[in-house]
Amino acid sequence: MLKRSLCSAVTLASIALSTSLLADDKLVLYTSQPNSDAQQTVDAFQAAYPEIEVEWVRDGTTRLMTRLRSELAAGVSNPDVLLIADSMTMTSLKQEGHLQPYLSPERDAYDEALYDPEGYFYGTKLITTGIVYNTGAEQQPQRWEDLTGPEYEGLVTMPSPLYSGAALIHMAAIGEHPALGLEYYEALQANRTEAQGGNGGVFNAVAAGTKPYGIVVDFLPIREAEKGSPVAFVFPEEGVSAVTEPVAIMQEAENLDAAQKFVDFVLSQQGQALVSQQGYLPAHPDVTPPEGFPERSTINLMPVDIELALEQEETLKQRFSDLFGG
Repeated sequence: MLKRSLCSAVTLASIALSTSLLADDKLVLYTSQPNSDAQQTVDAFQAAYPEIEVEWVRDGTTRLMTRLRSELAAGVSNPDVLLIADSMTMTSLKQEGHLQPYLSPERDAYDEALYDPEGYFYGTKLITTGIVYNTGAEQQPQRWEDLTGPEYEGLVTMPSPLYSGAALIHMAAIGEHPALGLEYYEALQANRTEAQGGNGGVFNAVAAGTKPYGIVVDFLPIREAEKGSPVAFVFPEEGVSAVTEPVAIMQEAENLDAAQKFVDFVLSQQGQALVSQQGYLPAHPDVTPPEGFPERSTINLMPVDIELALEQEETLKQRFSDLFGG
């Protein structure tokens, strides 16, 4: 009888150990990173943790969230970890109870504004929105208000917050800025600024010279300027808005240990060095920015209340639509 009990105990222990190991050797990631960046991120993580197999799904944030919400509505939670464009989406998921907190030991190195205080999500980079101009243009704008001057009439293009999450957060940040406010968008509209879908179209228009000035995310012009594109990027004096590409662990994550390891990795100096190598501004203050970026400490970030922006999302979009059309 004792022998049978011991055998049973050993068997149960073996099953528990096997289950634990299985929970550690797989990770399911949903990400909105560009394909090449996502592959590099996964490859670097697996080089650090070769025992963990990573399955990943990549799509734009809007389509990825549509897929995720459909799965959640069906009672399925596939991903362990999310790595997506903006904190507004993460805040929405947090409020709905779909994320779980994790106090990463890497958080101590970061500005508190870059992560959720309870550890529900962490910013992994800073993708700022500033001004781009064609180097053949007559003017070299240095302030947001410059773009509303008569010399810029009909010559400026920008992304629409109806399509771009970065543009929506930028509009919220401008709205909170004491010297600008949402009246700034009225001034842009009065100056015949053109709104189009996303940041890529804005950059292409400025690089081609069809619109010599634009409002755009930083990495496109900075990266392409290094390759010889006739563009220059400006961090305006009043400050820049930023999306932070946050990482978060799903509430129903099946591979929790692997998920925590992934969060720690992307926040570590090794993970942040990869961010810089990919041409983005790292969120970690001690990691050197890529070529073309100023020092992290010299960039003035405009504050934005993400929870307030989330509450006002439809109001902001409607106001933009009223001014610039859908």
